[in-house]
Amino acid sequence: MRLGIMQPYFFPYIGYFDLINRVDRWVVFDTAQYIRHGWVNRNRILRPDSGWQYVVVPTERHHRQTPISGIRISRAGDWRARLLGQLAHYRKQAPCFDATLALVAECLDPGEVSLARLNVRILERVCAALAIPFRREVFSEMSLALGPVEGPGDWALRICEALGADEYVNPPGGTELFEADRFRAGGMKLTFQTPVEFVYPTGRYAFVPWLSIIDVLMWNEPAAVKAHLDALKNTARQEGKSTVLARSGPATALRTPLDVAPRRS
Repeated sequence: MRLGIMQPYFFPYIGYFDLINRVDRWVVFDTAQYIRHGWVNRNRILRPDSGWQYVVVPTERHHRQTPISGIRISRAGDWRARLLGQLAHYRKQAPCFDATLALVAECLDPGEVSLARLNVRILERVCAALAIPFRREVFSEMSLALGPVEGPGDWALRICEALGADEYVNPPGGTELFEADRFRAGGMKLTFQTPVEFVYPTGRYAFVPWLSIIDVLMWNEPAAVKAHLDALKNTARQEGKSTVLARSGPATALRTPLDVAPRRS
């Protein structure tokens, strides 16, 4: 059984869905500390003129140590209407505008107050649109009996042990967190996802890589996106490679290369 473990991101980029497509089972890691200016409550889409802009879920005030599962969505203002309005400029150019706008509107449950649950809903709806099986469990609800967690790289190891995984697939970043020998000792393979490149026409706009899946679906039919992800998965299986690096230096658990948000110059 291939296992993936990630924090629940808000309309994440295509690489997140590539990872889901490559695994058999998924753990929503919602007990990690919520980090401001990360990807749990915001992501990026194109701006009407040039470059990119954030789409954001406003949150209530919370303690710095609050886990993702404890973050509540602010009820001040109609942020859903504002977000949908930010997508309006795609209408004249993007061939899949109507379907994507309807999908985003369906994802934004107006009655949901939990940011983690909202993001899980988004992942479910987008995976369904892409025909990606999403066999997910939420870590805070699992009551797993884990072995000792002594460092950030131990979370994935212990969760894999508890669930009987044969292989753990990690995003491209964070190779320094893991000791492959410890996975092998437990009878598990450690694999690192290759970076996802998916370049597509964007009308009069300049293409910006690694935007939210919202942007991907504005310009591409879901079947085309799924075909691209399946091709990546098949290539990875044929190569059968895993990256083995010793852990060194400070690290943060379960991060991706995009955990530090790019900023406008």
